[in-house]
Amino acid sequence: MSFYKTLVRPLLFQLNAETAHHFAVEGCRWASVVPGIIHVTRLCLESHDPVLGTEVAGLRFRHPIGLAAGWDKSGRALRMLDAMGLGAIEIGSVSARSSQGNPKPRLFRLPEEHAVIVNYGLPNEGADAVASRVASYRGRVPIGINIVKTNDGPHAPACDADEILSDYERSARLLHSHADYLMLNLSCPNAKGGRSFFAEPGNIERLLQRLQPMQLQVPVFLKLAPHDEPAQLDSLLMQCDRFEFVRGFCFNLPSTKPKMSVAPESLVDKPGAVAGRPVASLINGCIAELYRRMDRERYAIIGAGGVFTAQDAYDKIRLGASFVQIYTAMIYEGPAITKRICLGLAELLKRDGHSSVTQAVGSAHE
Repeated sequence: MSFYKTLVRPLLFQLNAETAHHFAVEGCRWASVVPGIIHVTRLCLESHDPVLGTEVAGLRFRHPIGLAAGWDKSGRALRMLDAMGLGAIEIGSVSARSSQGNPKPRLFRLPEEHAVIVNYGLPNEGADAVASRVASYRGRVPIGINIVKTNDGPHAPACDADEILSDYERSARLLHSHADYLMLNLSCPNAKGGRSFFAEPGNIERLLQRLQPMQLQVPVFLKLAPHDEPAQLDSLLMQCDRFEFVRGFCFNLPSTKPKMSVAPESLVDKPGAVAGRPVASLINGCIAELYRRMDRERYAIIGAGGVFTAQDAYDKIRLGASFVQIYTAMIYEGPAITKRICLGLAELLKRDGHSSVTQAVGSAHE
């Protein structure tokens, strides 16, 4: 048993889930200024097997395991995260204006399922504050910034199309020069107004048209509601086709709860989206279908959802993901999970005769 599981996790799990999350982020922030902590953390948590090096959308990664958006919502803990052996760090979701998110409580653990229910509603400090913070940051691993429509709360009046598109446009203008890539969150499952707008035909293309004059110099990924219907995927690809800055996709959490075996009914009925092991099968199916239909020379898939082991990551890579993200595993397994996945993934690649991650991408379809 690791130090995290025997000591740190039991203490954190005595707190409600959101308080523990806040302590973890702020603890990382403050620990990063303690002399020697960054160096020791790197020694303990980094892995350097050359077989794991990969390139996605023109970006070089030491390995294909990164942190998904949602853990560090406003880029407050970047210095420590940079030392934790991650292949990339995605912060956010960040909106044009600061947001308090949904009313509390809004984060619930499902330990029996290795999952959490997330109903945060996108709290963050806003694009101005995050741009200022990230502008002064210099790290060693690529930084992605996840952009979303501002959540003004459950009682705010509905926004029209121009307000929604302008919100994304303002955030992108403020943040794109400080990121290695942008992730446009088009389907947050627990915020009012965002999750259905981009399901309407043509609205993704309208957003991309608003961004095109910026002449973005960083790759842009679209975070989508999980679906594997061929017609919807073909429509998505058609809307993206003429916008060269769009380089790939990622699937979000489902807005409805997946089937779970042992989670107590009192928690399953809580509002929000499930993250963790129960969504892995759904996301894997979406990755496989999108990979079959997309232009593989142009687009890449970032796979997230239920990744706890090297085999979980490898499954997503073999189905078509070029890069994999974790989040819930950090809650249950601690920061050493990245290194464990990397070590195991390197062995799986070598076992199957692959000399690089790229060779394994989509190999399940061969």
